[in-house]
This record gives sequence, C-alpha cells and structure tokens, in this order.
Amino acid sequence: MPALLPETTAPVAAGLPESALKGLGTRPFGVYVHVPFCATRCGYCDFNTYTAGELDSATSPQSWLEGLKLELEHAARVLGAPPAADTVFVGGGTPSLLGADGLRSVLDAVRDSFGLAPGAEVTTESNPESTSPEFFAGIRDAGFTRVSLGMQSAAQHVLKILDRVHTPGRPVAAAAEARAAGFEHVNLDVIYGTPGERVEDLRASLDAVLAAGVDHVSAYALIVEEGTALARRVRRGELPAPDDDVLAADYELIDSVLAPAGLRWYEVSNWASSEEARCRHNIGYWRGGDWWGAGPGAHSHVGGVRWWNVKHPARYASLLAAGDSPEAGREVLTEADQQLERVMLELRLSEGLSLDALDADGVREARVAAAEGLLEASTLDTSGRAVLTDRGRLLADGVVRRLVP
Repeated sequence: MPALLPETTAPVAAGLPESALKGLGTRPFGVYVHVPFCATRCGYCDFNTYTAGELDSATSPQSWLEGLKLELEHAARVLGAPPAADTVFVGGGTPSLLGADGLRSVLDAVRDSFGLAPGAEVTTESNPESTSPEFFAGIRDAGFTRVSLGMQSAAQHVLKILDRVHTPGRPVAAAAEARAAGFEHVNLDVIYGTPGERVEDLRASLDAVLAAGVDHVSAYALIVEEGTALARRVRRGELPAPDDDVLAADYELIDSVLAPAGLRWYEVSNWASSEEARCRHNIGYWRGGDWWGAGPGAHSHVGGVRWWNVKHPARYASLLAAGDSPEAGREVLTEADQQLERVMLELRLSEGLSLDALDADGVREARVAAAEGLLEASTLDTSGRAVLTDRGRLLADGVVRRLVP
C-alpha cells in the first residue's frame, strides 16, 4: 500500500468509531495480506520482510497463517457486517514462497471471514524463481485471477546490483507459464535508474516485457531508502546515487515504448492494455476506498481512520494467539488530511482530479499549471478535471504541492 502521511502514535483501540463504519460497503472494499517472508534480502528493499536466518524456530509460515486467520476473524467482528471483498491482494515479501497450497489457505481464510464479491479481483505477487507451471495451475484453481511478477530488469549486471537472484530470462518464462495456466491478467514490475544501468539495458528490459505479452506493467524509479544495503553502498561511494535527469529520461523512454504497443498509462507508474487489465485493488487505494490490511506491519484504512500492525511476525502471532489486537497505532484523518490525500492520489490517475476537490486558490494554481504545460488545458474547461500532461507526470509531486499549499 502506498505511504501517504507520516505515521503517528496513538492509543491502540480494538474497534472503530461509528463515523468510520458509516457508509461501509458503499465504497470499494479490499483486503491486503502481507506475507513477511523472503528467501534472500534485496539490497534496495525496505519493506517489512524477514529471511529464515532472521527469525527464530518458533516463527514460521504456519504460525503466521494461524495469526492471519485470527486477525481476519477479528476484522469481521470489528466491521460488524463486513462487505464481501471486491479485491484481494497478497503482497510481501515473497508470497510465492508459500506455494500454491499456502496461498490457497490464505484465500480460503479471506473467504471465510469476508467472502468474495462476484467478479472479485484476486492478486498475488510472486518472485519468478519461486514459481513453476504447477504453482500457477494451483493458484488459478484456488481462485486467484491475477499475478504480479517481480522482473525489475533483464540485464544480469543490474539484477546483481539489486541483489535479485533470478536469471534474466526467468520472468518472461514465468509470465508465459501463468498465461498458459489461464491467467488473463499478468503484471511485470520494472525498476529503472539502477546505478550502472545503461539505456540499452533498459531497452532490453522493455523488449523482454513486450515479448512476455503481459497486459500490465508497473515501472518504478529506484529509490535509495535509508537503512538498506544499497543506501550503505551509496554512502560509502561504491555506487552513485540515481540521477534525476536520467530517471526522467528513462521514464520518457518507458512510456514511448509501452504506449505504441498498446500499454497505456492509467497511473503515473502503471500501464495497462485495457480498462479490465488495470489493477482494481490499487485503484481502490488511489480513490480513497476502504481496505483491511492483515499481517505483520500491514496498514488499513476504513472511513478516514488509518492504522497499522506491529511489524515482527513473532509479536504479531503472539498477540493474536492471546486474543489481542495486533494494532500498533492509528490516526484519524482530518478533513484537510483527506483532501490532501485525495489530491495527491487522484491526480496521479489518467482521469485526473475533479476541480471540485480544490479551493479557489487551488483552482487558480491549476490554471497556472496548465499554462505552464503541466496540466491539460482542455480538460480544465471541458470536464472540470485536472489531468497531468506528459511533462506534468514527471513533476507530479510538485504539482500537488501547488494545488494544496
């Protein structure tokens, strides 16, 4: 789930205020499940993940799954009459380490507590090296409808810098296996701007993406996060920090390759071949929907209340086994917070943001931004929406700051 505002500490409470539950079910509702396990740690990753050597023998996928089931049951009680999940997203970490049977158990637990709405989108992230034709057949039979594969690059030296262990050709092969198993919707993740990545390396990655025939691509600029192995290497001078001008040129190259191939941007970092191929779960985030995040460190949002779980899997499982909530803290969003988040997230979408979300100063700034070529001037007048131009996508964060000072 996207990071929005800094976390704040607050007293932990087991329930939700009536104001948050009002309207539950009239907004999109999703379930996010966080799998905290990884076989190895990628040098750029600052997600809440753990390798086997970082956990004691009592902490296992089975103890995590038992805790997950208890949390989902707790969630159903807190929400009262919870709506059926429109979307489910299993992320991590490396969910594919659970195997097809483990992921089936995860989805069964969601069904037991919430149920699935007709036509629900059910996604799992997977690392290419921990998948197989049998794996994809198994999760398709279990009810998953979408797969997201972590490709990152098709260049071996770039994968090495990122500490990725799969071979350059494995993501394309995995995508083919997923499609053969009946998955219509397959995503490949790409990271650009890695130190040492050349233009020809990025082009090779994009060629591989197109050869895979997937209907969705997510492309993210490399961010050097504090506390990671990559950050330490950059600080020691072993690797250069990503260059903003290079990142901008890379982004333009990505769009120039994907768009003619029929993959159109619908969010600043995401491209899809059709509306049906778009990730509905993430759209729920961007449009301010409700979701329950289950698992260690997972974040949730319902009706303007956001909370997050304790991070360590052992602590998470022990709290739930004792009948306690795994919640670590929460914040109630003010109207100003919610307006900022709406502008920040909806402006990233290709449909843009309704000018109704802005005050008079914000509308004036939108018109100035349009005159500067950052917003589409035509949509401001014809549909009353602020839509980023190609140049505006490169400067989206700055545009947000201008619209909501």
